[in-house]
Amino acid sequence: MFTVALRIVKQHALAEDCMQDAFIKAFAQLGQFEYRSSFGAWLKRIVVNTAIDAIRKQKLEIEFDTDLHETESPTEIETQDTTEEICFNVERIKSAMLLLPDGYRIVLSLILFEGYDHDEVAAILAVSSSTSRSQYTRARHRLLEILSK
Repeated sequence: MFTVALRIVKQHALAEDCMQDAFIKAFAQLGQFEYRSSFGAWLKRIVVNTAIDAIRKQKLEIEFDTDLHETESPTEIETQDTTEEICFNVERIKSAMLLLPDGYRIVLSLILFEGYDHDEVAAILAVSSSTSRSQYTRARHRLLEILSK
């Protein structure tokens, strides 16, 4: 759970605070747990929401890139992928992710590492599903740019 928070907030101390807040919230709301999912999934959702709230409280706006050209759609961007294989180690990817803007990093983390789909990410971040998709595509491209340098 700490890793989930750290991926979102990027700061060790803030991730620890988020974890503490999330566990307090989970303990306080334990009676509301309805066993519709596993306890771990329920707790992870509380951690994700707490970490995103922490970013918002710091007034670090999660900026989403909305300057899509009229002829450029997420599927068109997707087809521009290069097919060359690049070997990356885990530490290099983690370092590169920290260089991404908040919006890109959060969407990429939620989809790749936490397993949320675009509709769930859209609900968590209060954006449209198409914004989630385009942010994910752009984040992947930006991450590849950073890694290829």
